[in-house]
Formats: sequence, structure tokens, C-alpha cells
Amino acid sequence: MSDQMPFDTDVQTMTRFVMEQGRKAKGTGEFTQLLNSLLTAIKAISCAVRKAGLAHLYGIAGTVNVTGDEVKKLDVLSNDLVINLLKSSYSTSVLVTEENEDAIIVEPDKRGKYIVCFDPLDGSSNIDCLVSIGTIFGIFRNDTDMQASEELALQPGRTMVAAGYALYGSATLVALSTGQGVNFFMLDPAVGEFILVERNVKIKKKGSIYSLNEGYAKYFDPALTEYLQKKKFPEDGTAPYSSRYVGSMVADVHRTLKYGGIFMYPANKKSPKGKLRLLYECNPMAFIMEQAGGKATTGTQPILDVKPEYIHQRVPLIMGSPDDVEEYLSFVKKHQASA
Repeated sequence: MSDQMPFDTDVQTMTRFVMEQGRKAKGTGEFTQLLNSLLTAIKAISCAVRKAGLAHLYGIAGTVNVTGDEVKKLDVLSNDLVINLLKSSYSTSVLVTEENEDAIIVEPDKRGKYIVCFDPLDGSSNIDCLVSIGTIFGIFRNDTDMQASEELALQPGRTMVAAGYALYGSATLVALSTGQGVNFFMLDPAVGEFILVERNVKIKKKGSIYSLNEGYAKYFDPALTEYLQKKKFPEDGTAPYSSRYVGSMVADVHRTLKYGGIFMYPANKKSPKGKLRLLYECNPMAFIMEQAGGKATTGTQPILDVKPEYIHQRVPLIMGSPDDVEEYLSFVKKHQASA
């Protein structure tokens, strides 16, 4: 007879995990309220993603969002879910989302002290072909006397108090960091709770996978072109790197975190300022990556040190295993010196 119980009677849920951390920090419980509401939205989005075909949620909603992407029906649903649940948590004052041109200022009677920047459904161009997609979020705290305004969201990522992402793949997973490492939680659909499955996640110091859209190769700068050449045709006798690119940022970053390597969405001649958005894509992922021992850079400075100028600002992004990112930066410096 096995000594393994079929059920864990002392299960570590994400709510319990965050409450324990809050108790140690002598918190007010407001952050736990926020997170519980966000998790409810993520569970609802996960459910919608899985029955999108049956519920006629595939296809284009007929509009284009503020950053120029075609809006899918699931985008709209996900955005509404996150906004409504965060507002009703009584813990937020300002919300920034990819789908809305302006920051959302929460009604005074529902306001709390947190600012949340989020991409409700990242990788939504992959919805109709059933590729993994996700939700990304970064959380700031307003410790000032400033009134709720868009300006409160224009903080460097370094000041975030928490960040994470949800991945809707073969299972639904949430990666969360409150500034004390990264933890993975898996949704158990039988009980409707996120269960701690991996604690204090660390990325490999060096990987063997590179990830970027090589369809833009004609627009790459010489430093990136040379770096990729070295990865494909190493001159020191080592094995070449493998190439993996899903085209859904959450999926590509999650794989990089799990297996090591480097994920790149750099600036190029076609997108000189980069393509990914700083506040609700790059900052949260950079926060997670650094907390896991990795690095995240624009190519000239750490992502988390960039001071945002406007809420939908785009930046170049290179992140992953520290040795891989440093190697890439060595090629950037070499070409800058010879320019």
C-alpha cells in the first residue's frame, strides 16, 4: 500500500501563499484582495479560451486597438473581465490596459492604493489556431499623496511590488513574483484553485535555445546578425543553438524561463523603437526574469530602469539566461565601438 495520500490535505494555494507573505510583511490584506480578484478573472479567461469555439468567441471583433492590433472577440471579453474584477476589488486606483487608449481611473468610492498595468490576452493573433496565449500583469503601489491619474502609472519597472503572467496552454499556470523570487501555480480545475507546484524558480545561467522572429532578418542590425550567425555556426566546436519561436510572448518567455536561453524582440529598421509595450509586456516579464536570476535589457539599459514617457510606449527587449544576454550585449558593444 502506498504511503502517498491521493489528496493533499494541507494544500498550498496561491491565496494562502500570498496571505502568509502579507502576514510576515504586516500588510493590510489589500494586496490579497487585488490578487484574488485578478485570479478570478484569469480563471474566467481560461474557461472562455477553452470553450471559445463552442461559444463563438473566435474571430475578429471588427475593431483595432490603440497599438494597431486587430481586436479579437476574446480580447474584448478578457479586457472587460480584468477591468471589472480589479475595480470591484476595492484595491486599485489606476488601470492601464493594451486595449484602452487612456488609463482607467477607478471611481473614488472603489479606490485602493494599487496601480495595475496589464495585457489581458497576449498573443491573441494565435487564438484561432489554438496556440498558447496568456495574460500579463504588473502591479505598482501609490505611496504618495498624488491623486489617481495616468501619471501614477509612468514609473520605472524597478518600483513594481509584484508582477506575473498566466499561461493558457496544456494547463493554466500563473507565474508570480512579489519581489522574493518566482513561484509557479497550476490551476486545479477540480477545486478551482491555483496550487503551488514550483517554488523559487531559477533560470539556467546559460541555455541552448534562441527565440525571435527571423522573418524580420532583412531588417536586423549588424550586431544581431553576427550574434545569430555565431549561435547557428559556432566556431569553437560547440553544438549550435536550437531555434524556437511561438509568436506568443508568454509562451516564448515561459519556455525560456524553464529551459534557459534567450528571447529577443529587438529594435530593427522596420520598428526602430521596438515592438513590445513597456508597461504591460516588457516590465512584468523583466521583473519575473530578474527575480529568477536572468537578465532583461533594451540593448542599452536594463528594462526595469527605463522611465516611461507614455503608457503605450514601445521598447526593444532581450531577456533570458544571464550569460546569453551578456554575450548578445558584447556584440552590441563591439559594433558600437566600431561605428
